[in-house]
Amino acid sequence: MMSEQEAFAVAPLALAYLGDAVWELAVREALILKGERQPNQLHHQALDYVKAVNQAERIRRMSERLTEREMSVFKRGRNAKSHSMPKSARMADYRHSTGLEALLGYLYLAGDQVRMKEILHLLLAEVE
Repeated sequence: MMSEQEAFAVAPLALAYLGDAVWELAVREALILKGERQPNQLHHQALDYVKAVNQAERIRRMSERLTEREMSVFKRGRNAKSHSMPKSARMADYRHSTGLEALLGYLYLAGDQVRMKEILHLLLAEVE
């Protein structure tokens, strides 16, 4: 764990790298808690949550609930220049999903588990 200021200083794509893992784990946990137990079904259902287009839609729906600092981290992630992009994603969706992942990575590194869980709860509301 690092201080909030140290976490804020981490490069946005590095935050997104970590945030991708946070998001994946949260999705998997939510699906299992929902009652799904078959690995093949878990995998197919999880894909719906980790696709860039769906991540982008989720963050767009709840972005007004972000603090100024969180929005700043999101925008830094969204605006970061990545050298790769999935063929199945539109650029705008991919950038929004990268911003979401950067935000989750930032909250994780800063040790703000309470806020991270609040945001994950909002993002995963229809799973539960």
